[in-house]
Amino acid sequence: MDPVPWLSAAETVACLPYPALVRVLDGMLGELREGRAHAPPRLAVDLPGGTLLVMPATNERVAITKLVTVHTDNPSRGRKAIQAEVLVLDAATGERRLVLDGAIVTARRTAAVTLLAAQRLAPRPDDDLLLVGAGVQARAHAEAFLSARGTRRVVIHSRSPGPAEALARHLREQGANVEVEPRASALPEVLERVGLVVTATTSHAPVLPDLDAGCWRGRHFVAAIGAFRPEMRELPAGLVQLAAKHERLRVDTLFGVKDEAGDLLQAHVDWDRVRALQDTEPLRDHPHAPVVFKSVGYACWDLGASLLALETHARTSSAG
Repeated sequence: MDPVPWLSAAETVACLPYPALVRVLDGMLGELREGRAHAPPRLAVDLPGGTLLVMPATNERVAITKLVTVHTDNPSRGRKAIQAEVLVLDAATGERRLVLDGAIVTARRTAAVTLLAAQRLAPRPDDDLLLVGAGVQARAHAEAFLSARGTRRVVIHSRSPGPAEALARHLREQGANVEVEPRASALPEVLERVGLVVTATTSHAPVLPDLDAGCWRGRHFVAAIGAFRPEMRELPAGLVQLAAKHERLRVDTLFGVKDEAGDLLQAHVDWDRVRALQDTEPLRDHPHAPVVFKSVGYACWDLGASLLALETHARTSSAG
């Protein structure tokens, strides 16, 4: 039996181009609506000094398991705090097909889901972008939106000037017009100029202005993807409540949202007004209520990415 291909980070990136990944994830929404794809709750196992997270998902063709280990003391020993792989299997036979770099899969599928949400929900999906944060997810989201060939101007706001400038240089090399705005007080003015907003931080306090700043409009699309625990939040409560009140609030999945979405939990949102991205009912128009999209993550997005990676790897292998 041939060894299972174990793809490097660069090889995993090459297998997951954003335009194709968005199309595959759009198809995954259809599979979820039809009950042809599913994922159980993730399993957390305590390890000596860390945690093992196990996240399986499957459809009729492929099964995957993402394995993530989190050891927060590792950096002091010169090791990575988070390590991850995605094992891709043939659902019918159990045959192991691929192993992908889990960090790359997570970053790219998260950004692709946000881009898909913007294409479906944003009043102006090709508008300029405000990016709050300058880490891995911020970079992935900027690259995803630039790949859409519409967004060409990006404003970066981050509390870390070094990473913000490094990200700006990287995006300029891709032809983007990039501005770094370190002042939180300047964000209301920035929001008068941009229509797309992505927050990619692990903040425990809002990183965007509340309604009293008077800068929010119905043309805004806000994607909050950084906060992943109940005690975390990036969005002010008033913004979330306004979007929910006017039925302009969506989440990537309802699976686990009441346990993990601190942005919604701390806003005491009416859960009857929270709908998933796969919901086909159109948003209601409103001149002053932005569209708010909250992403909590879901193993079926890893499944979609794995389907694309399997197809791309098979094609490039046969061509070689």
